[in-house]
Amino acid sequence: MEKKNTWETYSSKQLKEVDAFADEYRKFLDEGKTERECVDCIVNAAEKAGYRELQTVRKKGGSLKKGDKVYAVWMNKSVVLFRIGEKPMAEGMNILGAHIDSPRLDVKQNPLYEEGGFAYLDTHYYGGVKKYQWVTLPLALHGVMVKKDGTTVEINIGENEEDPVFFVSDLLIHLAQEQLEKKAAKVIEGEALDIIIGNKPILINKEKKDKEKEKAKEAVKQGILDILKKEYDVEEEDFISAELEVVPAGKAREAGLDRSMILAYGQDDRVCAFSSLKAMLEVEESERTACCLLVDKEEIGSVGATGMQSRFFENMVAEVMNLTGEYSELNVRRCLSASCMLSSDVSSAFDPTFAASFDKKNVAYLGGGMVLNKFTGSRGKSGSNDANAEYLAHIRSIFEEEKVNFQTAELGKVDLGGGGTIAYILALYGMNVIDSGVAVMNMHAPWEATSKADVYETKRGYVAFLKGAKL
Repeated sequence: MEKKNTWETYSSKQLKEVDAFADEYRKFLDEGKTERECVDCIVNAAEKAGYRELQTVRKKGGSLKKGDKVYAVWMNKSVVLFRIGEKPMAEGMNILGAHIDSPRLDVKQNPLYEEGGFAYLDTHYYGGVKKYQWVTLPLALHGVMVKKDGTTVEINIGENEEDPVFFVSDLLIHLAQEQLEKKAAKVIEGEALDIIIGNKPILINKEKKDKEKEKAKEAVKQGILDILKKEYDVEEEDFISAELEVVPAGKAREAGLDRSMILAYGQDDRVCAFSSLKAMLEVEESERTACCLLVDKEEIGSVGATGMQSRFFENMVAEVMNLTGEYSELNVRRCLSASCMLSSDVSSAFDPTFAASFDKKNVAYLGGGMVLNKFTGSRGKSGSNDANAEYLAHIRSIFEEEKVNFQTAELGKVDLGGGGTIAYILALYGMNVIDSGVAVMNMHAPWEATSKADVYETKRGYVAFLKGAKL
């Protein structure tokens, strides 16, 4: 089957819309480099569009009817939006589901130490990363430190031009003969991914008491603690109750002389999260209740209280059905099993430099439009959802009616490995689910690349799906 280039299908008006949408998307990436920051951006956009907080509606004794819009946040890391449709929820919803976590370095709970005249923060990498890609880059520090009294201190250092940045060091090429003989997985070990955060010792008044002089033994570390106290009013012990994420510093950029691409951190899977959110806010009327679910922890197996394997989504569906007057345990089960979902997640893009890793007939191409993955998994479809043919035909008919440009793909060659999404977890309810999203080059690297056309086309596909009728 012939593969189209989506750029060739656009009118001059659509080309302007592509660029405008990409500008919005880049701003979202810049403002949402962590799950917490993403949730803040999402809630602000939802409230501006007229969405109300679900728990507030419930506590005030309110109810929900056709056309009402609500959202719910869980632990500041996952969020779900509902727009009540014409038909009863027991007949199912149309669901877009993406994740808002991305690979990164997490600061440990006892992280600050001094060695060789440098102050370091000890880290533990999060998700699947090539460790060697994270050295010598300018890095930023995002997150929160929560003090014993419950006060939350927000940290965001390294994004403004006047901010300092941090980095992981690497061995100079002149002395790297032994290092270069190691396998790529061992060139940089996980315990070597500690970030350098200082080099200047605190000034100690020699006339002060012996106790004060003792601090000079770790004078660089003490200098960092002094800055943290002055600037943020936090102590070393406050690292115990902190969530600090180390991410690449810098803004999302247009890539290519033709400005056709976006190069940025965290596009897996914030590109699908943003496209899903924008589609959800755009759709004003639909037969079935529309739902947009954006969750945490996908990169480490969708575990924990904020991951897809938690009961957060199911609980919120029950709360909404209670406010529409439909609640019963049986109706919740009927709703979930009758729902249709696009598991909005990225797919690997064909890279000519590494062509041997892909099946050229069954791979996504940058500029090829929205991607449908019938299955993901690895080696023999292990861990995959594998959508059925009837559902694929249903999705095809919706997209073709709305003239959505889409392509089908697999992650890579059969025996090379693979990856997973949240699709299989939602499929446990018996609903129809298929993976769909944007092709990404450099996936899981500090800087990932996407096509502006694919981002725009994916949003169009999500809009068509939310408005689409039941299978």
